Amino acid sequence: MTAHELLRPYRAAFASRFLQMLQYRSAALAGFGTQCWWGGIKVMVLAAFYGSASTAAGLPMSLTEAITYTWLAQGLLAMLPWVGDPEVAQAVRTGSVAYDRLRPVDAYALWYVRTTGWIAARVLPRLALMAAFAGVALPMLGASAWAWQPPANAVAALAFALSAVLALLLSGALVMLLNVANVAALNERGINALALPVVVVFSGNLLPLSLLPDGWQTLLQLQPLAGLLDIPVRLYFGHLTGAAAFGGLALQAGWTVVLVLLGRTAMQRTLRHLEVQGG
Repeated sequence: MTAHELLRPYRAAFASRFLQMLQYRSAALAGFGTQCWWGGIKVMVLAAFYGSASTAAGLPMSLTEAITYTWLAQGLLAMLPWVGDPEVAQAVRTGSVAYDRLRPVDAYALWYVRTTGWIAARVLPRLALMAAFAGVALPMLGASAWAWQPPANAVAALAFALSAVLALLLSGALVMLLNVANVAALNERGINALALPVVVVFSGNLLPLSLLPDGWQTLLQLQPLAGLLDIPVRLYFGHLTGAAAFGGLALQAGWTVVLVLLGRTAMQRTLRHLEVQGG
């Protein structure tokens, strides 16, 4: 069997889930509206914070960059892995998870491509709408100071695009860990409630990681959640160049591999002991 034939079911699973999620236009618009609202609040808070000359002095990020960071964070909000895939949670509740064990494909790979398709379809429309609003509409309305600014240069834009793809793969690996935990617990609510604050803080969504205490910076930059938002945005601004840029991309890829291997091992052990009742 050729590689093309081996990958065909996984491509089909990704495409079907991606296209399925794109049909939920009302959800995308509602999410975009909510993200604009909270983005505006965060921008005003940052402006007040930077308004203090003594506070703003020596910060590693300018107010303009912090505002752009906020709009990027809001546009990429749906990429954050704070909830498991609802399709997996439903399959566990109904018992249809047993069907995935009978399919002639790798169960982990099947769930992983479905999950990345689910994430990508939720992120892309909202990111495009956010870019149109914060990057185009605000400057046209005379609010350039509050707008989403373009990347530092073409190299930074290319590095950001590559990093965003790696962030998607990393997010999928993290969601898979939540999926496995949900299967083991037979209920997703508690797991998702615990994941939410951890992901929001340590990804840099709540506040750019570079604005957190200096003594935490090494640990913050090495932990896996930094690859979801903080590393891509640093590349966007051109703060990471040369070897540092390659190091950031390598960190994203390395954590993805580690988490995929961890998730695969945990899934095999969990499904081995899974009991499905009903009939």
